[in-house]
Amino acid sequence: MLLVGSGAREHALAWRIASSPSLTELHAAPGNPGIAALGACHPVRADDRDGLLGLAVTLSVDLVVIGPEAPLVAGVGDELRHAGIAVFGPGADAARIEGSKTFAKAVMAAAGVPCAATLSVARPPCVIKADGLAAGKGVFVCRTPDELDRGLRAAAVLGPSIVIEELLEGPELSLFALCDGRRAVPLGAARDYKRVGEADTGPNTGGMGAYSPAGAGQAAALVEQIHQPVLDELARRGAPFVGCLFAGLMLTADGPRVLEFNARLGDPETQALLPRLEGDVLAAMAAASGGDAGRVPLRQSADAAVTVVLAGPEYPDRSDYTGAPIAGLDDATADALVFQGGTAVQNGRVITNGGRILSVTALAPTFAEARTRAYRAVDKVNFEGMRFRRDIAAAVDG
Repeated sequence: MLLVGSGAREHALAWRIASSPSLTELHAAPGNPGIAALGACHPVRADDRDGLLGLAVTLSVDLVVIGPEAPLVAGVGDELRHAGIAVFGPGADAARIEGSKTFAKAVMAAAGVPCAATLSVARPPCVIKADGLAAGKGVFVCRTPDELDRGLRAAAVLGPSIVIEELLEGPELSLFALCDGRRAVPLGAARDYKRVGEADTGPNTGGMGAYSPAGAGQAAALVEQIHQPVLDELARRGAPFVGCLFAGLMLTADGPRVLEFNARLGDPETQALLPRLEGDVLAAMAAASGGDAGRVPLRQSADAAVTVVLAGPEYPDRSDYTGAPIAGLDDATADALVFQGGTAVQNGRVITNGGRILSVTALAPTFAEARTRAYRAVDKVNFEGMRFRRDIAAAVDG
């Protein structure tokens, strides 16, 4: 099979897929040094439609799993499917559920799915969102006039269109479902930490950490309430969704409300979710791509998982921190899983090459123990300018 992408999410996918009894060969494009330890990496960009098609044909792969959102929205999945190659990931029409928040709002309205109300005028308190893809950095919570001014200016840089929403309050939940175009099967839930600073301060990021499980056993009911109607509506529009449908929810006092939909697995939630899944993940993805998402059962272990993201010194303002040697990777794996995201190899050493450099995940019977193990591993890793949050899962009971 061929895995498309190069981040920590894709490293976690490669790690999980590598243990699958149904795997024959693992290939990745472009991959990263962590993935290269598990399979063969090929220098083809994730958004290179022709290059990926040629690679898939040359390798005779029977399944392509697309990790990042940008190639999905750009229609890479369509290009591969037209050539008769099975793909875990939606086509461009279905991926608009993430690529355009305006489109997502229209789908949710038609499906009767509760979501944050759209406002016609930007007045605090409110939320400003860039309409298109923004790598998790296009949401601006505006409680004051100054925050509103900054949010409007920042959103304008990301694109010409914005969405203005009511500001909801409550705990957030990332809920994932395996979809085959007709049916949504619960995959699991996690909670992520979007702000760069501790106590949820500073600008939004792609995610600074996560934990799983979350949601107190609500996953199956919420998937039926949230994901299935959206899946039905997309199919009605001639855009069946095949892949992982990810709902970002706010659990308000008036019930769950959708903040956003994503057309793929989350990052860093995947790094906390996949280590807890039991069963043949590759076979389940292949079954979903073939139209039968429920054929291969997946179970969640009773363990808790805590993931801490290690980022570059100027992240999220800059995602191009390159050249700093990373020490302690082997030592850290004694306590945790270390998924590489923004890394490269230079003169035989792993170096930084991005914004979010590593994701460190630990499992244990309790959140307290998993958190202790995760930070014990984090403290063994070092690169110049390394920044991370010390409060991931700090308030979780158990």
